[in-house]
Amino acid sequence: MTSEEGWTAAAAAVLNRFGKLDILVNNAGLFLGKDIEAASLAEWGRLCAVNLTGVFLGTKLCLPALREAARQSAHGSVIVNLASTAGLVGSTQDPLYSMTKGGVTLFTKSAALEFARKGYRIRVNSIHPGTIDTGMGDQVLATRARNIGTNDIEAARRQVIDRLPIGRMGTPNDIAKGIVFLASDDAAFMTGAGLVLDGGITAQ
Repeated sequence: MTSEEGWTAAAAAVLNRFGKLDILVNNAGLFLGKDIEAASLAEWGRLCAVNLTGVFLGTKLCLPALREAARQSAHGSVIVNLASTAGLVGSTQDPLYSMTKGGVTLFTKSAALEFARKGYRIRVNSIHPGTIDTGMGDQVLATRARNIGTNDIEAARRQVIDRLPIGRMGTPNDIAKGIVFLASDDAAFMTGAGLVLDGGITAQ
């Protein structure tokens, strides 16, 4: 995700197999889980490489195929960027992760406006998950547990759930359904928007 060669090969593989590219989902992401003082420059560089450079390269290098496919589609082509609630509000657990996801949030809006200005017919929207029950979600819980002075991840999980109005953590399927919606013609009038899937945490 962080190399031009990798993205060029991925786009070529899709075109060879399907003949066109209608949808790009920039999904790869890293969570560092370190305070500003604790993070090294190398760790920051890796975080930016995946969370920011990967989104830029995916968008740039898939753009020609997306633009071409949009010409034959009633509602154009679609890019969905995976941001985070940490890209909307401050993060107590990882300010550097929040910084990168804030970048994804505004890149999404700016790319949507650029492509509209150029008449490319490519809609660009973002998804903003809260804490999801995945490997990355476990990293967030471990960081939270460490920050409250314990190694009890289950206690951290209960603390997170207690703060969620919906009463549970999200699942990968919750996020997948949001992606499918934004990629579908049901979202044909949406561009430059952010779909928040967070169990209500940012409503408070």
